[in-house]
Amino acid sequence: MDAKDILGLPKNALPIQEKKSKPPKESQRKPDGISREVYALTGGLAPLMPAVDVNQLKRKAQSDNEKITWQWLPFTNSARNDSLQLYHWVRVVNGIPPTGDYSFAKYNKSVDVIKYTDEEYEKYLTDPAWTKEETDQLFDLCERFDLRFVVVADRFPSSKTVEELKDRYYSVSRAILIARAPSPGDVAAHPLVKEPYNASQDTERKRALNLLLSHTKQQERKDVEVLAQAKKISEARKATKASEESELPVVSDIGSLGADKATADTINPSTNSQIPSSSITAPVSETASVMASLRMLRVYLRSYALEQMVQAASSSAGLRTIKRVEQTLQDLGVNLKPKVPTKAVCAEHLELRKEILTLLNLQKQLQYKEAEGSSFREGSYTETPGTPPKQQSLRAADLDRTFTPDSLSIGGERFGKREQKRKGPAPSSPAQSKRPRKYKASD
Repeated sequence: MDAKDILGLPKNALPIQEKKSKPPKESQRKPDGISREVYALTGGLAPLMPAVDVNQLKRKAQSDNEKITWQWLPFTNSARNDSLQLYHWVRVVNGIPPTGDYSFAKYNKSVDVIKYTDEEYEKYLTDPAWTKEETDQLFDLCERFDLRFVVVADRFPSSKTVEELKDRYYSVSRAILIARAPSPGDVAAHPLVKEPYNASQDTERKRALNLLLSHTKQQERKDVEVLAQAKKISEARKATKASEESELPVVSDIGSLGADKATADTINPSTNSQIPSSSITAPVSETASVMASLRMLRVYLRSYALEQMVQAASSSAGLRTIKRVEQTLQDLGVNLKPKVPTKAVCAEHLELRKEILTLLNLQKQLQYKEAEGSSFREGSYTETPGTPPKQQSLRAADLDRTFTPDSLSIGGERFGKREQKRKGPAPSSPAQSKRPRKYKASD
């Protein structure tokens, strides 16, 4: 009895399933230049950073006869004045040690401190707060410690501050440079002459820096809150100012337009003038809207602003008037667009255009008044009794005559209308071709 009899399983064997053969994996060859461990970790994936091919690097050709050794040899440094001799390892080729100065001696940089003579000191450098011995000692320490004034103040015998030492050194150097120059213009571009040292400003800068660094965290939080509130208040004021200026009809930048308007209003003599007053007030509102839109942009080209202002100033004028303005500018030898659009040039250009436009309006009004005067003169001097009255006199007569009814009876209404049609003035419409009359048989 076996396990199958105990479990009650049939004794016939189960069909053997054929195992599917797996496709053989393609063996990837390890690339050159990569160690086996690195290749096993990366799995043949491309690196994140591009690898440099070793073959592309230039190799220094080494001859077979070269023999390179490293030797412990002495050396001296030209930057030192005590001729100290030290030792270091040196690469020696074929037993010949290298020659020349120490390689790091080129990094020894020193400050050129100006020297002065006793005569120059007595003539240019005397100061009641400084003696000659103190000044000499200051310049010696500045040359020794390469203008490290904190170290100089620590080594200086008297109790002078760093700012006082700086002020004395730079004032003496500046005075010597100016005294030795043939003319002051030769050393005007020198940093010591162009930007003199200001001791009070340096003291204030250090005080402000010390105050800032000594703030606690609570004070820093308060400063941040105050700055945020100030920013909100300034933004609110700017928004309010922009809204108020956009509502105003006239802004301060176009005050000259208001003056032009007042001049034009005083020139306009009567309501019979054929130039409407809206043509004078329109540029003011147009210019105000242009200025409000430019303020909303915050950043814009001055040439663009000039174009917008010119269009607003000539918006009420016709195309012929604009062409006449441009023709007048060309006759005066002025460019239609300024080549150098500075603030002053743009303001003068705009003012010139306004004056030309005002001149053209005055010329037009003058023509209207001359025409009216000539018509009145012709009506009063050249009219004779036999000549028919003109249209204006007819209108005046119609206004002065008394009212008479068209008819006195019911039947007379048609008669009155017919008489009015016969005796009335000819219509202003153009003459039309009459239709031929049809004759009756009785005719």
